[in-house]
Amino acid sequence: MADRGEALPVALAHARRWLDSLDDRPVPPQAQVEELVERLGATLPDGPRDPAEVVDAMATALEPGVTAMPSGRFFGFVIGGTHPAALAADWLVSAWDQNAGLARLTPAATATEQVASGWLLDLLGLPAGSAVGFVTGGTMANFTCLAAARDEVLRRHGWDVATRGLTGAPPVRVLVGAERHDTVDLTLRYLGLGAPEPVPADDQGRLDADALAQALGEGPTIVCLQAGNVHSGAFDPFGPAVEAAHAAGAWVHVDGAFGLFAAASPAYRHLTAGMADADSWATDAHKTLNVPYDCGLALVRDPAALKAAMGMEGAYLIPDAAGDPLERVPELSRRARSVPVYAVLASLGRSGVADLVERLAGHARAFAEGLPELGGEVLHDVVFTQVCASFGSDERTREVTRRLLEDGEAWMSGSTWHDRAVLRVAVSNWSTTERDVRRSLSALARAASAPNPPGGVASVD
Repeated sequence: MADRGEALPVALAHARRWLDSLDDRPVPPQAQVEELVERLGATLPDGPRDPAEVVDAMATALEPGVTAMPSGRFFGFVIGGTHPAALAADWLVSAWDQNAGLARLTPAATATEQVASGWLLDLLGLPAGSAVGFVTGGTMANFTCLAAARDEVLRRHGWDVATRGLTGAPPVRVLVGAERHDTVDLTLRYLGLGAPEPVPADDQGRLDADALAQALGEGPTIVCLQAGNVHSGAFDPFGPAVEAAHAAGAWVHVDGAFGLFAAASPAYRHLTAGMADADSWATDAHKTLNVPYDCGLALVRDPAALKAAMGMEGAYLIPDAAGDPLERVPELSRRARSVPVYAVLASLGRSGVADLVERLAGHARAFAEGLPELGGEVLHDVVFTQVCASFGSDERTREVTRRLLEDGEAWMSGSTWHDRAVLRVAVSNWSTTERDVRRSLSALARAASAPNPPGGVASVD
């Protein structure tokens, strides 16, 4: 029993050293997989070892291979950092070791889920009483919402998926913006719905609402809209798109992996006008809200539709008359993801969440203002937390990206948008400061001003 406590101080010491190093350490990892495997040791030990010794050896071996994603200078993906309150709460989640599926079995987890759900709906301006499921991430949030959508639109046309499956069912049309996130297509594949039908988007990546209205017809239909384009940060025109979709009897889902939280800020709420009239919404709490992995949020206006898609019964379970968390998610066994969400919301409060959103978007504007001075061309209107820039030819842009990562001061990733290579800056970490932005722009200046290698600019895919 003493072993339970002896490893924790060792882990805490390593965690503190890691967090204290973030301001100075290079952002990219300093060792790759092959070296780390060797450091860990590929042979399974013959017998037990002291847990504290194992944790110490493991952390020491792996530390060179850990990317400084929690750093204020990581802008490579929209993944956020971890707010201090959420980090500490997540440690308690692991220590408490609660399976959060049943209310009567884990009332603490269920109570936290209820409170955090109500706060989230209030903050985001979504309908009170909507169901909220705490899932692994944005992909499973989309999956969960679209499962409810699939079953409901078929039910409206006389087909019960739960008893009859999909074989022989009326075809479900899924209309999406041409620049939706790839995980929407992935979840549709998981759900047996196949490839969606793209609707044209404008030069910012926003779905064309008039084209959507023309594409709509009769039959079971789902429309997927987007709050925050992964390249431009743009938001679809929710008002006219939702109105047209509902007039045709379609279910409207909003993929808001990072952009949904724009609704929590008075300065950026206009981007989400009309969004609350949709039928479901998905977001990643570990993005803009900055809680640890894994924590996605599936929000559905009609709790009965979500329960019909996700609910299950078992003779050995202990159901609660008021309902159980397992009725809102694909998993039966899961950690108490609502605890760090509650902690960060309780720590920040309404104004703190708004300030967090506005700081992230402000840093993105600062990048957009600084990039042209370094020879970069910002390729879109910067409306939220994403910035994409070109440094001329595709080869030149890729080379600047490679040099930046080699420098190690900051991390920004390359991508392709509108058939052009781009440097993409995604601002999503609560700890990013104005100083971090200046340091990162200085690193980018070094990368952009370095001479080309012999033989011309290297092409880096």
